[in-house]
Amino acid sequence: MKKFLLGTVALVALGTASAVAADLPARTYTKAPVYAAPIYNWTGIYVGAHIGAAFGGDDGFATTDPTLVGSNRDAAFLGGGQIGADYQFAPNWLVGIEGQISGLSNSDRNFTSGVNSFRDRSDWLASVTGRLGYTWGPGLIYAKGGVAFRDDNGLAATAGFLPAVTDRNSTGYTVGGGLEYMFAPAWSAKVEYQYYNFDTTNVAYTNGGAQALSYKDDLHTVKVGVNYRFNWGGPVVAKY
Repeated sequence: MKKFLLGTVALVALGTASAVAADLPARTYTKAPVYAAPIYNWTGIYVGAHIGAAFGGDDGFATTDPTLVGSNRDAAFLGGGQIGADYQFAPNWLVGIEGQISGLSNSDRNFTSGVNSFRDRSDWLASVTGRLGYTWGPGLIYAKGGVAFRDDNGLAATAGFLPAVTDRNSTGYTVGGGLEYMFAPAWSAKVEYQYYNFDTTNVAYTNGGAQALSYKDDLHTVKVGVNYRFNWGGPVVAKY
């Protein structure tokens, strides 16, 4: 009789447990949060500013005047801005175009015969360049080249150098390269070297007779700057 009662109790308990389990909601499973790592998108338009320094290039000159002494261009502080557009392709390469202008604190080249003097100064430099770069995530290394411009009003001479007829180019060529790093969304910083060449300047003047002067016009510049980028395609992310 006892065995019968114990068996009955066990069956009732098992049935109750099964009913309670049937009333419980199904267990839900949640996925781990998705990690989204940024893919740095260099495609877009940008504007920025820069500062740096300019240094005279070739300091040699040729003249028929034995009394003439010349100096190379003074080192100058520069500052200005740039605007450009880039297109990233294939997938780590980049092509772009950039316009840039820089004001110069002083960039004088002086010649003197003791009494009379001649000065050639540039107050600003500008360029329109294409560039080709290779990017790895936030980093970009690039080369650039194109047309260079400068002001054409920085010539001054004393009476002994007049009429100082000159052949001076206000356009030339420029080449360079740099390294750029995207340190925040839409923001990048760069360091850049750029060389400007305006060929040869020729001066004809009278200083005890007809005299001639010619010298190469070139500048080396080093700049640091920052750009703000307006991405065409918006932010891009990769999911893992």
